[in-house]
Amino acid sequence: MSTDTPQAPSPSASSTGIASIGIQLPSLALPVTTLAELRGVDPAKFVHGLGCSEIALCDRGEGVVELAVGAARRALERWDGDRSRIGLLAVGTESAVDMSRPLSAWVADALDLAGAVRSYEVKHACYGGTLALRQAVEWRRAGAALDPSGTPRAALVVAADVSLYEPASPGEPTQGAGAVAFVVDEARIAELSTDSWAWSEPAFDFWRPVGEAYPRVDGPFSLDCYKRAAERCVGAYLTSRDLEGDGAAAHAALDALNFFAFHVPFPKMVKKAVRHVGETLGWSEEQADALFESQVVPTLGWSRRVGNSYTASLWLAVAEGLAGAAAGTRSLAFSYGSGFGSELVELTAGPAASAGAWRADVEADVASRRILDGAEYLALRAAEQPAVAAAVS
Repeated sequence: MSTDTPQAPSPSASSTGIASIGIQLPSLALPVTTLAELRGVDPAKFVHGLGCSEIALCDRGEGVVELAVGAARRALERWDGDRSRIGLLAVGTESAVDMSRPLSAWVADALDLAGAVRSYEVKHACYGGTLALRQAVEWRRAGAALDPSGTPRAALVVAADVSLYEPASPGEPTQGAGAVAFVVDEARIAELSTDSWAWSEPAFDFWRPVGEAYPRVDGPFSLDCYKRAAERCVGAYLTSRDLEGDGAAAHAALDALNFFAFHVPFPKMVKKAVRHVGETLGWSEEQADALFESQVVPTLGWSRRVGNSYTASLWLAVAEGLAGAAAGTRSLAFSYGSGFGSELVELTAGPAASAGAWRADVEADVASRRILDGAEYLALRAAEQPAVAAAVS
């Protein structure tokens, strides 16, 4: 992160954005070195080739519902508002447990949220959490959140997923799980800019047909889509800042941010995207890598210990970057969902960001989780198979 980030005006008391953050990680983890031993692969391929460290895994009886509820509960407990003020509940996920009933209904049931609440689920692969958050912010800014007295209501947004791949498949070392929840109200932690820069193209780079237990992935094509989406979104952002065609000025502007977070399928994929963006802007590989190290790497620590948590992945990186951020500092967040849709979001840190209270969630969950050995992991995956068979039959 930059140490001389230019200060923007701090969000006002009436601004809309992130008022509270809650994070929930599952209770198990597997070192990727252990997985490498199981699969007869050089551990360096997973650790250095992919940039991974550990895989977060759900125990039996634990899943996306428990993760979403846990993160939401922590966000609400950390918020100083009254739950009766929640007027919207949106959950972004690609780990739906029902083809009709939204995951938000399970969250609402567990937290006793009922009444005049707009409740729904958002799906667009890993982009779904960003869409849910943007919708909540726009709902407030449009005036639709006003109660009969004219007071704006708050929203509860959750991004939650469990990412599992077929055993021994190329995606297995990038697995993960987790949930990040936000209360959208006054921007005590971060204000989201009214501007954002989106790009989408229909593509089959990663998808999971109805009735199939594991996703289908075209890895090289998905990387190409991800890099092109980053190029388009960053290019649109730079154009809006009158920096188009000036690679040196673009590098300086991005390096002056507090951080630049990305959706993290695996850390090395993010680095490849930064290099691609740099190439389109005329940077050397050394310049691109320097930006990656200063602006992106500080947001990847938690992701390396969790793996790909799909909709929660970007926002876990953003939460890490915001923890300790000085009020008024600006950052960017790049969201990508296969299929594909992408969006670049700008955030300005609020007065409560510097405390980083949500760090405690990650610290507690990482400290308490059980580290599996190879035999335990194989048993866990074997136990999953009957449930998979029942779900697709």
